[in-house]
Amino acid sequence: MEEFFIKKMERENIDDILTIEECCYGKHHWSRDSFVAELNNQISSYHCIVNNENRCVGYMGIWKIVDEAHVTNLSVHPDYRNRKFAHRLLLESIDECYKSKIKYITLEVRVSNKNAIHLYEKFGFKSLGIRKNYYQDNNEDALIMWSENIFDKKYKDLYDNLRVEINNKNENGFN
Repeated sequence: MEEFFIKKMERENIDDILTIEECCYGKHHWSRDSFVAELNNQISSYHCIVNNENRCVGYMGIWKIVDEAHVTNLSVHPDYRNRKFAHRLLLESIDECYKSKIKYITLEVRVSNKNAIHLYEKFGFKSLGIRKNYYQDNNEDALIMWSENIFDKKYKDLYDNLRVEINNKNENGFN
C-alpha cells in the first residue's frame, strides 16, 4: 500500500514539483531555477507530501517576513486530490508559523479557484481585496486573503479542531 508523509522540500523533489506545476498550471509555471532559489532563500520554507518511494505528490511554500507569512504556492497533483493533502500541507505550514512566532498569513488565489478559496475559508482566511489582472497567463484577478492573528484564541480553537478532524481521518495511507 502506498504511504505518504510530509517532509521539507529538497533538491531531489524539484522534478516531481515541476511535473505538478505543469499539470496544475500548464506552461505558465515556476521554473526549476525558481525552486532552486527558494531552497536557498533565507525567508522561504517549503514542504512536500511524498510517498514511500520519495515521489512528491504535493507541496506548499511560504515566505516568513517578520511576523507575517506569505503563501507562495500550494499544489497537489491531480491524481492525488480529494485526500486532504492540501489540508495537511496547510496545517504543516501553520505549525511552522506558530514555531516562528508568525502572527498573520496572507496569500493570493485566482478568483475562479473556488476549491482553493473554500479551503482557505475553512482555515479562517478572509478576503480583504482584489489584485486586478494579477495572473500573467490570462490577466485573471487574484483574491487577497488573510488569516486572523493565529495566536488569538478564536483562531487557535479553529486550528486545533481542524487538526483533530484531519488527523482523525488517517486515511489514504498517510502517516
